[in-house]
Formats: sequence, structure tokens, C-alpha cells
Amino acid sequence: MMDKTFEPASVEARISAAWDEAGAFRAGRPERAGAPPYCIVIPPPNVTGSLHMGHALNNTLQDVLCRFERMRGKDVLWQPGTDHAGIATQMVVERRMMAHQEPGRREIGRAAFVEKVWTWKAESGGAIVNQLKRLGASCDWSRERFTMDEGLSRAVLKTFVDLHRQGLIYRDKRLVNWDPKFQTAISDLEVQQIEVKGHLWHFDYPVVDEAGVETGAIITVATTRPETMLGDTGVAVHPEDERYRALVGKRVRLPLVGRLIPIVADEYSDPEKGTGAVKITPAHDFNDFEVGRRHGLGLINVLDPEGGMLLAGNAAFLDGASPEPEAVALHGRDRASARKDVVALMEARGRLRTIEPNTHAVPHGDRSGVVIEPYLTDQWYVNVKPLAERALQAVRDGQTKFVPDNYEKIFFQWLTNIEPWCISRQLWWGHQIPVWYDAEGAVFVAETEAEALAQAAAKHGRPVALERDADVLDTWFSSALWPFSTLGWPDKTPELSRYYPTNTLVTGKDILFFWVARMMMMGLHLTDRAPFDTVYLHTLVRDASGAKMSKSKGNVVNPLELIEKMGADALRFTLCALAVQGRDIKLSEDRVKDYRNFTTKLWNAARFAELNGCRLDPAFDPRAATGAINRWALTEAARAVEEVTAALDAFRFNDAAGAAYRFVWNIFCDWYLELAKPVLQGEGVDPVVRSETQASVAFLIDQVAKLLHPFMPFLTEELWAIKGADLPQRGLLTLAAWPDLADLADTAAEAEVGFVVDLISQIRSARSETNVPAAAQIALVMVGASAEVRARVAAWRDTLLRLARLSEITFAETPPRNSVQLLVRGSVAALPLEGVVDLAAEVARLTKEKGKAEGEIRKIDAKLGNADFVARAPEEIIEENRERRESEAARLAKIEEALARLSGD
Repeated sequence: MMDKTFEPASVEARISAAWDEAGAFRAGRPERAGAPPYCIVIPPPNVTGSLHMGHALNNTLQDVLCRFERMRGKDVLWQPGTDHAGIATQMVVERRMMAHQEPGRREIGRAAFVEKVWTWKAESGGAIVNQLKRLGASCDWSRERFTMDEGLSRAVLKTFVDLHRQGLIYRDKRLVNWDPKFQTAISDLEVQQIEVKGHLWHFDYPVVDEAGVETGAIITVATTRPETMLGDTGVAVHPEDERYRALVGKRVRLPLVGRLIPIVADEYSDPEKGTGAVKITPAHDFNDFEVGRRHGLGLINVLDPEGGMLLAGNAAFLDGASPEPEAVALHGRDRASARKDVVALMEARGRLRTIEPNTHAVPHGDRSGVVIEPYLTDQWYVNVKPLAERALQAVRDGQTKFVPDNYEKIFFQWLTNIEPWCISRQLWWGHQIPVWYDAEGAVFVAETEAEALAQAAAKHGRPVALERDADVLDTWFSSALWPFSTLGWPDKTPELSRYYPTNTLVTGKDILFFWVARMMMMGLHLTDRAPFDTVYLHTLVRDASGAKMSKSKGNVVNPLELIEKMGADALRFTLCALAVQGRDIKLSEDRVKDYRNFTTKLWNAARFAELNGCRLDPAFDPRAATGAINRWALTEAARAVEEVTAALDAFRFNDAAGAAYRFVWNIFCDWYLELAKPVLQGEGVDPVVRSETQASVAFLIDQVAKLLHPFMPFLTEELWAIKGADLPQRGLLTLAAWPDLADLADTAAEAEVGFVVDLISQIRSARSETNVPAAAQIALVMVGASAEVRARVAAWRDTLLRLARLSEITFAETPPRNSVQLLVRGSVAALPLEGVVDLAAEVARLTKEKGKAEGEIRKIDAKLGNADFVARAPEEIIEENRERRESEAARLAKIEEALARLSGD
């Protein structure tokens, strides 16, 4: 006997254990040796991470695809693993050491610190893997990988050495995003642009003649960073700006420093912004760096790695300059306090023209929280231009497609204008760069120290001591190899041969460039094949109002808490139902509650079936069913399977979930079981008819379990086990075949029962729209009915009376006066409501509601048509207005439909 209610907490762990014990998710199962492979590699979560809603969405969608393809008979490998997450993990361990009042990493040294990180990883790292299992992720957990596993590390080393040998990896001095707190370069993805209220300072720079004598003319520049002016090496104006045309080619004397710097013409300067003249500091601004490169301007770094002023003893700063003592005295000062001092010095010398309030975006480290500096350092780079061209060509050729396809344009934009990739990080945790230096600074690149020593000995003719580069590689470098390094590359393993290239990559749109593009480039360069045929990019999960989730806002929705409250199935189905391609998800606990109710509805339906003797009959052949409602329900099931299959093949997860939901809730639970009640529970029913209906209900519950399994694996596996308790050989649902009901479609049954269902549905809608009292019984008049319709109505008379709350059913050639008219599959039905409701009052009420809806739509259209509003309003406000318009338009359509019925149109 089924329990009265479905309790996810008591079921999920038990079912998960059953899957593990059976090795249900292992790739390469013997019975699937000849099956086509299907492979997805998981975007490896940080080993420091815990499940957040982005993970929940990403992994639910992957799991839906893997379970779907597994049920379609494929040999599925969902490759799991975690990322070592250099800076994040190093930060976690350092904080832990500080909390325990242990010596810092620099005190204990690199080897001891790295050992501590490995210990932490063994004890606490990877908690997210267990959380993914709670979500129901059907990965092949026996193949779990870590980006610093021995095999993956070997792949990283080989890749670095090979690319260096090919001239694609090199060392260069360029600007990077520098985190002064962690004292390392970081990627763009680790930089947050935060709006701050600051100032725009206008400084006067004196123009000099060829001899360096001030002419009395000045050029005014505007800056948000006065402290970096000490490193200026030029002033730029727009080549078409008439105000400065005569000054181009002349020089100015840099105040406080005395250095003579040129005025150059460059389109980077915006004549409409500020004064139209901008100071150029190539060592402290990414745009200035490019301007400086175009015009041959010098690079002068005036900041140290910790964000302090680097002036005294700075050869580049002092070269060709005669700095004032007060300026040199700023050496070692923090950049924030130095800013105030520079402004004060410029004001004292009459060089401060004005100060304007200015709100602008300032880059901050997402983990350190400090302002990020564009900083000039020696780093290792990959020349990705030739690699990018191959990736672009692979997309042009159709080797890899993007879903939604609009991301292809973004992919092309990024890779067409790609810059060299900085791959070195000043950390201790990660893949240490395989580079060694001798005493003279000669570079030796090798996979092992022994190989490097051999290279050095060959060069010098004797053994020499070498020192290894202290830096580690960017985490994205090892992640770029993930699709093939996890399968054993560079070795030619059976797994690599069978599962690579992989099939579908499911990931967030925010890492299209950082991860997807780099996997494409590395995969094509190193294996000569694109690493996946399809990239499905999902959007963000936002809160109920459409705002981005953040701890500071206090609007973060914890998926683990929702799983505790309502079960993994409800959360998973919610995420799928809301996963419209290209649209952010607005998630609320109420939405999850709605789908928890869906699980309850299905459980209750299965329990109702059990209580009414609906048990699986191995001898039941659905193709031989004769009962109209049974043939109709089987037809609808076949349609649902077709719709869900087509939607999943097209990565329309919301459509797939919607089709499954409509069949289970609306067709199976609300209609089929209701129509079957008289057969299952009535007296004097032919035993053969009842037996067929019982077998049909049980069969369809099995099909529902299969159809819903990719979305709701725990509930469906439990139903499968309960309903198949007498069939011990059928095994787990997760390994069962996807339903194939194509030959069950019965157009005659659909025409007959579908007409009855549509008629009742429209009568119910009309009753609701016209405010007919719920208990009132009303008459139905079939107008001009054909012989077929008359016979159909007669055959289903009792059902129509009961389910539509009708007092009588009659036939007429013309509709009665003051009646609501319905068009049902070409037949006209009329509901004479005179005396039941005040039709004139209803028309007036609906007309008023129509006016309100039209007015609301006009207001929203005016907002969305206002370019200024669209440009300034937060994204969530724009989306909220669009959704409100959709809602009002839908309401208006229903009102107009109701008015048309009341007017008899």
C-alpha cells in the first residue's frame, strides 16, 4: 500500500543509494557496448564551492539531457569533477590558518603551504559533489576528476611545453588586472565593476616650445585618478578637434614631475567628453596602453605591487624628469592618500582648474574587495589569435553550434578581436609553470626538472643550478583542456576514442569567452577536433522580482534549503519549466511550491489508481484497447511523448516540462481519471471494461513515470518501484527505455473524447467569465448539431451533466436569446443565462475591465518606447514591465473573448 503522502526526505537518499549500488550511471555498461555514445563534461565547480542556484540550474539541465539519452539507449558518460580554483582555494586555506592563529604561508614556505591545501582538499574540499548528488545528478561518479590530478597535471605540462615550442607561449611585459591585496594578476571574470561616487579633476598642463620653455598656453586634461598623472607620458586629443589642432606635435611639461611629454592626435579622445584632452598613462590604464603603443609613448609604472607609490629610486620615473621634492616624498604612500596629496599640490601650484562630481565604474576584485589596478608586469602569455581563427572556422563550418544561436554573434565578436591571454598567476596553489632559469636568466621550458637540467647542461657544457618560475597557471588554462584531459589525453585511451569529441556542453552565458572559447581553441589545436557539437548557454537565476541574487541584497535563494523543504524534484522541475532560451529565470519559493503540488498531484493519482485496483498487467496490450477514454488517453500520451522528445532534442527545456505537465496534470489526472471514475467505481460495469481501464491506468502511470523521469528522478523511480513490485526483473527506471507510443494514436477516439473534454472546458470557462454561481445548474443548447454531434452528446450525456453542472441538454436550430455562445470544434453550443446572471451588468463590468487593461498596456508601451527610460532603468525593471505587458495582453484577450461570447459574436 502506498503511503498517504510522498515524503522526499525519506525517499531521496534511499533511491540515490540504489542507483549507486547498481552502478546505474556508469559509462560503458556491458549491455550498451554497441550503443552510440553520448557525453557531457560537467563545468567543474570550484573545490571550495557549495551548491548555489546557478549550479542547480546548470546541473539540472545537464541531468535532464543525460537521463533522457540514457533512456533512449545511449551509452552515456556525464563526466564529473572539480576545479582547483587557484585564488579562491588559496584564500580559503589562508583564512583558515589565520583563524587557527597559525603562521602565514610566507612564514611556512611554499612546500608546506601546498601540503596544507592538499590536506584541506582531502578533508573539506569537494563538498559540492555530495550536494550535486542531492540534486539527483546522474554523473558517472566512479570517473570523478580534479584539475590537479596526476593525469590532468601531465596534460597541462605537455600543453604548455608544446605551445612554447611552437612559439605560441611567450613572456612579455604588459598591463594586467592586478589585485594589490593578493598581489597577483587576475582574469576579467574575477573583476567586478562597481559604480562609485567620485570626482573628475581638471588639471592645467603648460605647453612648451621646442626649447622646453613654457609658452603661456595650457591644455586642460580631466582625470578620475590624479595619483597616476605622475606616470603620464603623453596627452591625446581627437585629430578632428579644431581646439587643439595647432597643438598636435607640441609638448607639455608634466606638473610636479617636469617631464616633457608630447601631445598626440588619437581617436580615443572624445571631443564631447570632459575637456576633449586626456592624459595618457600607458602603465596604468588599458586604453592608454593601446594609445601609447600606437604613438610610441613610454611606459612608467608609479605603483608597487601593494598599491603604494613607487617613485624614489624608480629609474623610469626619474628618467628625463626633474620631479619636485614634494612629489618624490609621496614614495611609499598608499594610492588613496597619494591622490589627495597630488590634488593639494596641483592646487597649490595653480594647476587645478576645477573639480566635478562624477559617478563611474571602478574595477574591484570579486574576492579581495579592493580596487583593481591595471598594472605593468612581466607575465606569461598565449598568442591565441591563430587558435581563435580555427575556433571561428569550426563554428562557420557547423562543427559546433550555439543554442540560442544569437550567442554565435557574441562568440565571433570576442574571438575576432581577441588579445593575448595572460596565463600566469602570482600564487602558490595551482599548476606551477614548467619554466626554469639559470643564473644569467636563460629560460628552459620542460615537463620535468630533470629535462630542464639536461637542457641547461647541454647549453653550458656542464651541470648548472636552475631556479623554477614561482608563478602558477591561470585556472582557465587547465579547464580549457577539460573535455579531453578528463578522458586520458595525451594518452590514446579507449575513453578518449569512444567519448571524444563530446556532444553537448551546458554552461552559463557568462563564461562563453573564459571557458567555452578556450576549450574550443585548445581542443582544435591539440586534438584537431572541436570538443563538442553543441553549446547550450543558459542565463541567470534571479530573485522573484528579477533582481540579481547577491549576499549584500539578502535575496539569495539557497537550493539546498528548497530541497530540504520541498524535495529535489520540485526544484528541478521548476528550473526546467522556467528555462526559456535566452531569458533569465525569476525564481521564487512560491513557484517551487506550485511544482511540489504537482508531485503531490501525481502521487495522489497513483494512490487513487492503487485503491481502485489499477495494477500492471503484463498481458495488457495498449494497442488492443477498445474503451474510448482509454484510447483517447493513450493517444494523448503518445502526443505528449512526441512533444517532450522534440523539445528536448531542441533544448527547449521549458516546452518539454510544459508538455509533460499538461499531460500529467490536465489530461491524465484531471480528465482521464475523472472520466474513468464511473468505470472504476460504478456498479454494474462490465468486468472486461473495468479490467481494461484498470490496466490502461496502470500502464499510463508507468509512461508518466518514464516521461517525467529526466525532470523528477526521485519521485518517478519510487513510483516505478512501487508499481512494479510484482515485476522484479524490470530493474531501475533510470535504465528503462524511453516511451515509444507512436502507434497508439487513435484519431477517432481523440475526436470523440476530445470533443467532450473541449465542450466541458469551454462551458466551465464561460461560467467563470460570466460569474455564474458555482452551485447553479444551467441549460445547454446544441445549435444546428449534426447527426454525429447529436449521437456524441447523447452517448456522453451523463458525463456532460455531471462535469459541466448542467440541468438539461437540448437541441435547436437557432441559439436562444440572451445566451452565451461557444464554438467547439466547429459546433455551436449556447448557454441561456437569462435569469441566472445579469448579462447587461456583466457586459458593463467586462467593458470596464477591458478599458483598464488597454490603459495599462498604453502606459507600459509609453515607458518601453521611451529611449531614456530603457537606457537608465535597471534590467530587472525593464523585464518586469515587459512581463506586465504580456500579462495584461493575455488578460485583455480573455476579456475580449468573454465579451464576444456575451454578444453572441
